[in-house]
Amino acid sequence: MAKIVTMGEIMLRLSTPNNEKFIQADEFDINYGGGEANVAVSLANYGHEADFVSALPKNPIGDAAIATLRKYNVGTKHISRSGERVGIYFLETGSAMRASNVVYDRAHSSISTAKVEEFDFDEIFKDADWFHFTGITPAVSDSAAELTEAALKAAKKAGVTVSVDLNFRKKLWSSEKAKKIMTNLMQYVDVCIGNEEDAEKVLGFKPGNTDVTAGELELSGYVDIFNQMCDQFKFKYVISSLRESFSASNNDWSACIMDGSTREFYHSKKYHVTPIVDRVGGGDSFAAGVICGLCDKKDFKSALEFAVAASALKHTIPGDFNLVTREDVESLAGGDGSGRVQR
Repeated sequence: MAKIVTMGEIMLRLSTPNNEKFIQADEFDINYGGGEANVAVSLANYGHEADFVSALPKNPIGDAAIATLRKYNVGTKHISRSGERVGIYFLETGSAMRASNVVYDRAHSSISTAKVEEFDFDEIFKDADWFHFTGITPAVSDSAAELTEAALKAAKKAGVTVSVDLNFRKKLWSSEKAKKIMTNLMQYVDVCIGNEEDAEKVLGFKPGNTDVTAGELELSGYVDIFNQMCDQFKFKYVISSLRESFSASNNDWSACIMDGSTREFYHSKKYHVTPIVDRVGGGDSFAAGVICGLCDKKDFKSALEFAVAASALKHTIPGDFNLVTREDVESLAGGDGSGRVQR
């Protein structure tokens, strides 16, 4: 099994129960989650050694976040206990034609004020095989962007494979700033993961006439931009999840990948996911599936099928974390999507 390091922010998630709108809610369901933490939980669940690097305040809420990670066998020894607060996000879960809505309350969170000198990156990447980050952490603050680049430099110095999930968040930064920061960070990346919005808003590549809101995919457009991305950034693999969103409760889910050396393109099988229980964390479960598959030395097509099956299953689980087993994923990827009771 591989040793995988992820770095980012774990937040307190407060979500409305029973698909209520914020204005209706008298209480919230409590979970913890965040892009890179979600990836670490999935990888630990599949049996890999997953370490999460972050900053959390030295208070009971920070303690609770760390306890949650430890519950799922994620390494927490490289979490700096600094700063003033845990970031929060509020989730109003949509249904049918009503979209979900996220409100962030994460200004001045611990990771946004953390300094490079709080982390011993030589120790963090000792014996590591893989480092994963997302476009969310650099968006949180300028100092978090500096921290991300410092980590990337150390990872490459240590000979670690690096993956990114581009993860554009318009509520955190503009497309213009995302392009400026993230284009620079791509020099350290081996495996690039994202979706059609990420490719356009973060790196400036638009895949043809794809319109996910209308449920229309044009795969030839992905072939074109993947070739351009491999030409410009020399990625080993470029990967995109493909969500055809018919409503908040009804999506088709698949993905595509390109081998940067051979330029071979592959589109996975498609899953019809309805009703969706919780789509938050779906992309993170996909990224974790890709990393798991490649670390397992699967061929890139099998790695993609593992990732798509894993993330399809995540849509059936409430909360940020994908808590399915490796056996669950391999069963679905192998064709068993019946949902029959296991006795």
